[in-house]
Amino acid sequence: MINLAEKDIRHTFGKFIVTAMGVGMLLGIVLIMIGVYRGMIVDAKVLLDDLNVDLWVVQEDTLGPFAEASRIHEDLKDSVYVIDGVEKSTGITFQNLQLPTSKKPVRVVAVGFDPFDTVDPINPNRLVEGRGLRRDHYEIVVSDNIGFKMAEEISIGRNTYKVVGITHGTVSSGGDPLVYISLKDAQELQFSYSNNRIRSDRARGIGDSTINMPMVNAVVATVRPGYSIDEVAEGIRNGLHKSVYTREGQKDILTKNLIERASKQIGLFTAILVVVSTIIIALIIYTMTLEKMKEISIMKLIGIPNSMIMKMIVQETLLLGFLAFIFGNVFSHLIYSKFPKRVVLEIPDAWMLFVVIMIASILASLIGIKKVINADPAAAIGG
Repeated sequence: MINLAEKDIRHTFGKFIVTAMGVGMLLGIVLIMIGVYRGMIVDAKVLLDDLNVDLWVVQEDTLGPFAEASRIHEDLKDSVYVIDGVEKSTGITFQNLQLPTSKKPVRVVAVGFDPFDTVDPINPNRLVEGRGLRRDHYEIVVSDNIGFKMAEEISIGRNTYKVVGITHGTVSSGGDPLVYISLKDAQELQFSYSNNRIRSDRARGIGDSTINMPMVNAVVATVRPGYSIDEVAEGIRNGLHKSVYTREGQKDILTKNLIERASKQIGLFTAILVVVSTIIIALIIYTMTLEKMKEISIMKLIGIPNSMIMKMIVQETLLLGFLAFIFGNVFSHLIYSKFPKRVVLEIPDAWMLFVVIMIASILASLIGIKKVINADPAAAIGG
């Protein structure tokens, strides 16, 4: 049996392929949008997974340092440590910094921790060069995408820090690169006032504005084997009157509270792009059908049934959607690494898009089918 779709596509092969490539670029952007969302989820969990702690103790009635301001005394780690079931605990800080580079300042998140304590947020598997922190002052470990090299010196605040290690894939929940400094340096940067502020306070009759009690943004802790994490967390809440979140609770805050609005926006853009792709496919099929209306009228005049002509339209539409999906996958894999933030392309997302596009193609073919049904065989005679 003659395949009408094959004959028609061969006749306009170049135009058909270029059209599929154009629609494919749209579908590639859809995959990129989904990949951006997946990347946000991965980024949100990087620091949590590297720390690998069970509990986050933060300022009461707050969601913790990733969602809102949290300040607690550093010595709270000792109070947490003596809670029954706690294996180890330490204070940690987080702050946004602008690091000066040769091109332009780069926004980073600085993680401050005690290099001599039992909890180290630097994952050794992510270290690609150098080492972790070994001193209380003036050492820094940076992410490789910032552009600093080993032994390079960076001026931050009043001090100069030497790069002693470089990591790969370390980002904050917002996708900004992470840098690691000692807790004492971080406290000086975050909680100490500038010299001008100190002089101004003294002139106002205010006492010394430097830190008397060292502060941190959170105290993190691990639970001993055999103890219930939830029960230990409840004991800290009742005994120390602080907000306490488990690892899963902190992940929920990051993925739901912080990423929820962005995910809705990305989802809306994705839906719009899919609808636009469907409309474009429908318009293309409608235009292709209009271009061959005389031929369709002749086919109907010589007795070719509507079902065969309709089959041709559906086959062309499905093939157009399939080729667009292929080109879209190729396009997305060629450009995803160029984006400044992490883009994660997953196979299930691609299959989901394939199903959506096939359904959209079938719906789009209905416009061409309607035109075929209404075609008048007499038009073939009229010229």
